[in-house]
Amino acid sequence: MRRLRMGADRLSIPCPSESLLWRECRTVIGRASRCVVKLVITRGSGGRGYGPPVRIRPTRIFSCHPWTEHPAEWFRSGVSVAICRTRLAEQPILAGIKHLNRLEQVLARSEWNDPACAEGVMCDRHGRVICGTTSNLFLFDKDGLVTPRLDSCGIAGTVRGLILRTAARFGISAAEGELYVPDLFRADGLFLTNALIGAWPVRHLGERRYDVHRLPLELLDWIRVAAHQLDPEYRDPCAPC
Repeated sequence: MRRLRMGADRLSIPCPSESLLWRECRTVIGRASRCVVKLVITRGSGGRGYGPPVRIRPTRIFSCHPWTEHPAEWFRSGVSVAICRTRLAEQPILAGIKHLNRLEQVLARSEWNDPACAEGVMCDRHGRVICGTTSNLFLFDKDGLVTPRLDSCGIAGTVRGLILRTAARFGISAAEGELYVPDLFRADGLFLTNALIGAWPVRHLGERRYDVHRLPLELLDWIRVAAHQLDPEYRDPCAPC
């Protein structure tokens, strides 16, 4: 909800109240015990052209999807990852927010069809590592965790933010930095994050093989649980007191 409001503010779209969105979300979920709900908010209808309507009436689009079950060994033994050829364009105004232009990710994902490859790493035009096609990336070495800065492109994932805020509880430093592909090959370990997977250790990056046991597994286990629960600092405004 915080990221949604940040994106709406950045794009000058009035964001509906959280209580309304929660109520509508529950209506869409119905009796499903576990599912994925996607919420899209648009500026509404403004006719032809790029000029926004004088009176903005945002449109809310909800869809409910079955929960995706990934192979259990991906969480335990790690995943194989490729380096994508498709580069991300730079646009600081949109950096960090989850907007609807995902064409670069679509092109990158079309670069492989091997079901054993779980994800692809994307760079910007300068060769800086930014993210996966659907995930954020963390590097781990003797100095702690580093995740790419997202000041020119990429999405600031909710789990990425959770790790940056809480890694210190596990005695691990976590920071944003400038990373390149050679940095990934030199690292002790890598892992990927998003709200649906929680955290995946990386077992292979191209020909580079990692020992997943060198990662802070206690933190990763905690992230897998925390990613699928409400942030302890946030309370559902529709929940009983």
